[in-house]
Parts: sequence; structure tokens; C-alpha cells
Amino acid sequence: MIQSIQIFQAQSFRQLHDRSNVLLLPNAWDAASAKVLENLNFAAIATTSGGVAWSMGYADGEKIPWEEMLAAIGRITRAVKIPVTADIEGGFGQTTEDVARHVGQVIQVGAVGINLEDTMPATGQLRDPVDAANRIDAARQAASKSGVSIVINARVDTYARQFGSSDAERFAETIRRAQSYLAAGADCIFPIGLHDGQILRQLAARLDAPINVAAHPDLPPLNELKQMGIARVSTATRLAILALEALQHSALELRDTGRFGHLQTTLAHSDLQKLMKTP
Repeated sequence: MIQSIQIFQAQSFRQLHDRSNVLLLPNAWDAASAKVLENLNFAAIATTSGGVAWSMGYADGEKIPWEEMLAAIGRITRAVKIPVTADIEGGFGQTTEDVARHVGQVIQVGAVGINLEDTMPATGQLRDPVDAANRIDAARQAASKSGVSIVINARVDTYARQFGSSDAERFAETIRRAQSYLAAGADCIFPIGLHDGQILRQLAARLDAPINVAAHPDLPPLNELKQMGIARVSTATRLAILALEALQHSALELRDTGRFGHLQTTLAHSDLQKLMKTP
């Protein structure tokens, strides 16, 4: 990608986090899903680490080799003209140097944002908050070196990992980590696994920063999230899972009934051909 275009995309993506509206951010897992989402006039898209890994034959959780993840992100950014933020899990490396190198590579293939989580993939445990903050700092320094001011979405996994022995302890640790990550250079906080509207409202009141939440059936509707001060909603793995579920359902119907009527679609082969030809 031409750097001047990427810098403009990064600026545009950052402006979408001004909290005047909620950024609805769907997650793509390959170039085709990215093109379909772009064609629906979303302002930006994210990648989903789980969806990308599954599409390549790997489990989620940094099981996919970094080179394959990077190539997939590159195919997605090349397929669309809108900003793309990349889910790079914990950074795919043991050291801050690894994180910095990988963030630089993600920027080189066209991304203008990243997700960086504070769970260790090998153990599923939360990182020490100082270590997690250092990794965010390394990501920010890599972005500054590249000249592209990416949006760093710091995932706080205290709710996903059920940190602590009480709601109060979990909330306090979430605030502590979020403030540390923001000080280290994060732009947005992502308390994945938190869907409770009352707690989200309290979190938004305590943090003077954009907050990302994951789409979930129990999540309050978009208009309520806007009133709470939530900045963006991403779909994480849900669209990829829905697509695979539709595949499973149709294949089972085919296998069990021997009938073909359920294979009728409103999206035609010709529609996708035209879409994929769009430069």
C-alpha cells in the first residue's frame, strides 16, 4: 500500500473512535468475506484471529504460524479500500522485540490498527500487567517508527478469564490494567467477555478512552451502548462461526434428505464474480 494512503486511512480510522457514534466493526477472515463486508458500506473492518486460523486449518490461540497469519492479513488489506485493523492476538512472540517486529510487518502489509491481548497463549493465563504494558509500548514504538499512527486496541481479558474472586475485584483489576495500557500507548480498551450493560456504563465512566465491546446476544442494543459512551462494537469470531454453521446446516440437510431446494441463495455466483473484480 502507498504510505500516504495508509496514513490517511489510519487518520480516518482514528477519527471513527471519537465517541460521537458507535463504530460497528465486523470481522473478516479472508479476502472474500472482507469484500462482502466492504460492499455493505461498513466504514472499516477488522480481522478475526480465530476465523483466519480456522480457514487455514489451525486452531485459534496463536496456533497458526505467524507467516501465514501475516499473509492472510495482507490479502485482506489488498482486497478492500477501507481501513483494516488486524487481530494479532498476543503479538505472536515471547519478547517485546518480537511484538515490535510483527507490528511493523502488519503495518507493512497495510493494516492501520491492531488488537493486542493480555492472555498468554501457551497457558491461557493473564500476563503480568507490567509485561502486557511493555508489549503495548513496543507496538506503539514500532508504529511510530513506521510513520503510521495505528489504533492499538488493548484487550483486557479479566472478564474472559474470570479474574479474581468477586465482581469488585475483577472490575478494579480491569480498571488498573486499562489505565496501565493506555499509559503505555493503547488507544482503545477491549474488555472481551463483558456484556453487562451496568458494568459497561461504570467502565465507560471511569475510563476517558474509547471502549470496544464484542457483539453478543446479551449485549445491550447499539443505541444504549452509544448512551453509555461505548466507542465501538466488533463481531470477533461470530460472523465466521455463523458462516461455518450455515455450511454445516446445509451440508447436513443435503446428506440427510437428498434434496437440493435449500441450496437456493439470494447471493449469486455472478454477484460474487462482479464483487471480486472490483479493484
